Amino acid sequence: MSHVLIVDDDANTRDALAALAAAEGFTTACAGSIAEARIQLVRQRPDVVLMDLRLPDGSGIDLFEDLEDRSSIETILITGHASVESAVEALRLGASDYLTKPVNLQRLKAVLSRVPKSGELRAEIGALREELRRLGRFGRLVGRSIPMHEVYDKIARVAPTEATVLLLGESGTGKEIVARTIHELSRRRKHPFLAINCGAISPNLIENEMFGHERGSYTGADRQHKGYFEQADGGSLFLDEITEMPLELQVRLLRVLETGSFMRIGTSKSIETDVRIIAATNRDPREAVRAGKLREDLYHRLNVFPLEMPPLRARGDDVELIASYFLEELNEACGTRKKFAPGAIARMKQYPWPGNVRELKNYIHRVFIMAGDQGLEGPTLEAEAAPMRSIAAASSTPAITVPLGTPLSVAARELILSTLQHCNGERKRTAEMLGICTKTLYNRLREYGIREDHNRSGIGSESRAS
Repeated sequence: MSHVLIVDDDANTRDALAALAAAEGFTTACAGSIAEARIQLVRQRPDVVLMDLRLPDGSGIDLFEDLEDRSSIETILITGHASVESAVEALRLGASDYLTKPVNLQRLKAVLSRVPKSGELRAEIGALREELRRLGRFGRLVGRSIPMHEVYDKIARVAPTEATVLLLGESGTGKEIVARTIHELSRRRKHPFLAINCGAISPNLIENEMFGHERGSYTGADRQHKGYFEQADGGSLFLDEITEMPLELQVRLLRVLETGSFMRIGTSKSIETDVRIIAATNRDPREAVRAGKLREDLYHRLNVFPLEMPPLRARGDDVELIASYFLEELNEACGTRKKFAPGAIARMKQYPWPGNVRELKNYIHRVFIMAGDQGLEGPTLEAEAAPMRSIAAASSTPAITVPLGTPLSVAARELILSTLQHCNGERKRTAEMLGICTKTLYNRLREYGIREDHNRSGIGSESRAS
């Protein structure tokens, strides 16, 4: 039977929490101070710790040093004096979540319901590490490079907790796959995982999609609609391109993260939600805060556990592993036995893959199709497969240079506009070359003042003028 340690200097609170934990099938132990809690830790290792932030002999955060294997212990801070700074510090140290007094019993029940039996998540993570040793795969993720081992270690550490995760990295590096892996290795894996691209939903619709609406709340609302927060209750919500979310909606998101509740459009009734947030951005979030694209308070609430995905060009021999994996998938799906031609892998390793894993996947698919029934002939077929440049011809492609120290936002603008000019204003082709979705490109161009009706010659002149 799983065990709960309750640390609070208020006897009534301890009794109430102990009664709830017992009703959920846990054994319990109580302590009124850090010193008493340390005694209880020696007597029995807890599966869950419910801990007040302010205690007579110090801060509950001090007790973290006494918790062995923190990632496997569900640690919930309970306090009447919550602040963003103290909560973020605790979550970074390994706390799963924090609740404010009076305690929301429904949220606490949801936390207790997800406590795994006898370390089953640890065993699964161990099995994935064995798969990594044998096959170079960690679940859905492929690669043996040092940067990816660091990613796997962070996933293994954060997945079993309730901590909010902020995924950083260039487009196409696999942030959504990492988010799904975190969900599948968490206590929420039996509940929904929903992925939302904040840059792909119209600003006029995103609030409705996130929080839902009541019937009759506006013209055309002929039935009740449950939003993503309601649909994902008990599970995980992946918010991709978080810096593209409208600022007014960021305020509501922050409120949900802090209170665990929201209201559908057209009602004043509060709805409880139990959702883990995994957010992602291909921008520097600090630059987004400075540019007014991301609220600073929301950034700090999301940046509990940052995890940066390395670009493919920094992953060395992973290019061969990933290319072979994609080819294996296509062969299995199509019933073929195609192989790479001699030298094909070597040429692929020479290419920087600005679109990262997504670009490599699309490339393998193209040459697979062009190879017909004779086997894969190698990268030189790419020029016939798509309007993108071939790997062999990469060195002759026009290039841009930017001085060291150029802000990322400025460098990104120059790259996007120069690529758009190179593609004669063709948005779809530009997005493919940059390895981003078309919607993201349109959002960037809108920021730069480039309208859809601008002619091709006007693009270059605007780019130079800026």
